[in-house]
Order: sequence, then C-alpha cells, then structure tokens
Amino acid sequence: MNRPTQVVVIGGGQSGLAAGYHLRRLGLDFVILDAQTTPGGAWQHAWDSLHLFSPAPYSSLPGRPMPHQPGAIYPGAAHVVAYLSDYEKRYELPVIRPVNVRGVHRAGPLLQVHTDAGTWPAQAVISATGTWRRPFVPAVPGRRAFTGRQFHTVNYRAPHEFAGRRVVVVGGGNSGAQIAADLTGHADVTWATARPPRFLADDIDGRALFDAATARRRALDTGQADTAGVAALGDIVAVPPVRAARDARLLNAAPMFTRLTATGPQWPDGIITHADAVIWCTGFRAALAHLAPLRLRDRRGRIATTGTRALAEPRLHLLGYGDWTGPASATLIGVGRPAREAAHEIAALVRSASA
Repeated sequence: MNRPTQVVVIGGGQSGLAAGYHLRRLGLDFVILDAQTTPGGAWQHAWDSLHLFSPAPYSSLPGRPMPHQPGAIYPGAAHVVAYLSDYEKRYELPVIRPVNVRGVHRAGPLLQVHTDAGTWPAQAVISATGTWRRPFVPAVPGRRAFTGRQFHTVNYRAPHEFAGRRVVVVGGGNSGAQIAADLTGHADVTWATARPPRFLADDIDGRALFDAATARRRALDTGQADTAGVAALGDIVAVPPVRAARDARLLNAAPMFTRLTATGPQWPDGIITHADAVIWCTGFRAALAHLAPLRLRDRRGRIATTGTRALAEPRLHLLGYGDWTGPASATLIGVGRPAREAAHEIAALVRSASA
C-alpha cells in the first residue's frame, strides 16, 4: 500500500516531535513513523533514577515549555515521557505507531520509505531514530569468557536488582557516574574508567553545556579556532545523586581493566577480582540501518552532512544524532534549532519541486 506525502519523519521521540512542530507550522503534509508502541521515545526505557541535567524551563521542545516537576529541580525520565506525550497531543502531530521502517530507497524524484505497514513515497525524509537502539560495547579481551551477567545502560533499571552483588560499572561519562552512584549502598561497586573522570563544576548544568556546544559549532562554521566545546568543561555533570556519592567518597574510579576472565576483571597489575555483573556504560552508535539502501555512510558509519542535510542526498535530513547534525541536537533543548532549519530547507525543496 502506497501512502504518498510530502515529508516522512522516521522516529517519534524528541527529535521527531520537534521536526513535526516546525513542519506543521510551515503547512507541509507529513507523517511521523515511530517504532515504539507508546509515546516518549527512548525516555520510557531509561533507568528509574535518571534525571535531566537541566531544570524544566531549560529542557523544552519548541513552542511548549516543560512544566515544573513538583519536588524536583531536575525532572525525572517519567516526567519527560509525560511531557512528550502531551506535546504530541497538543500539536496534533500525525504519529503512526508501531511502524518499523525497513529501508529508504530512491525512486526517481521521490524517496520511498518501506515499512512493515506499507510504503510512503515522499519528497523528503527526516531520519530521527537516535541511538538508543544501538548500544555499543567495546571489544574487551575475554568479554565472552566472563560467566557473570553483563548489562548495558539500556538494560539497567534499578539498584535493587544488584543488591549484595559485586558489580563493575564501565564508563567515565554521565551514564557510568550516575549508575555507579545509584548502586552505592546496594552493591559492592567498582567504577572502571579509561581515564580519570572529570567532573564539571557543581553549578554547571545542561544550559551551560548547550551554550558551549553552540559556541563550538559557531566557531568551526566561521573558521575560528576549535573551542573544544563541552569537552573543555569536563565529562560528568554533578547532578545531586552523583555529587552526594562523590562527596561521600563513594564514587572513586579505578583504571580500566585489561581483560575479563571467567570470574571477573583482570587489572593492569595482574590481579583478578571477582564480579557478579558488569554494566557497560560505553555509549551508543547512530541507528541508521534503515538508510543503508542509499549508500551514504562512510567508514566511521556516519553520513556526511551540511547542517542536517545529507551532502550526497539533499532530500534526506538527519536530526538528533549529536553535534554532527546540529549543536547539542541529541538534547531536548538543543534539537529545536536544527529541527527548524531542516524544516525550512525541506519547505524550500518542496516549493521548488512544485514551481
């Protein structure tokens, strides 16, 4: 079944909704295809204690400020899910779910989006699938030999699952710090990082990170020296639970182990310690398999873009995958600007095609 439209947005999380907001304002005919069964994007799968880095007013999508969460300076994941659900309804965004996109193909002047629910021919496509569905685990020697349980950030929910266990948390970023802090008091935790973790100053939150990312992108675009952006400030936002664990000296990082054995990690000095579980907080990769038929990815798995537009396929825009698709575009506050730019470019493309 063919369902022609001007624009197909793939992904109904925060990036897809921001794109839908601007497409609606420009009067374009579009549809948002979401693989999830319910609204909320990846936030509905986050661990129980996860909170945003910024207060609600600085964590909003375009047009609709996030309401304050009673009793919390930094809103929790469930609050974000409720906000995204309300956002979708408020702007009557045409989200169809669950729909799994199998591939995007060229078809003359159009792109065809093939799914398990039919085919959508469109003049333009916005890919906004994010990274949550592609967790990354490094090829650490002995990983398959370990007989304990292994998890990734995507599988972690709450500390009670690990009560009384010896747990190794791997990763020196925000997820690693937050999950290690969450486990303190419940499990015997070892936090392993490739380099000493760098905590941002306690008064820095997502607002400053967004400003730093934006300033870096502006500098690069105008040929100025690289400011290093967020990386110049540090790696870990000291949200209250992380700050409490750090100040209580319960959040101490160990150098990364050299390998995993059947019973646990082996450290650089040769000592092997027992572990019941390893939690890999080692990041994600962009979920772009649906774009494989277009043959746009380079050796690093990325698609070359100018702004959000694919250089080799101007009918395709990528939104929300990180700084390479817009400064801080993987954040709630950061996705609005690149979403607006993508929508306006697509509107111009549609107008020129119909002229």
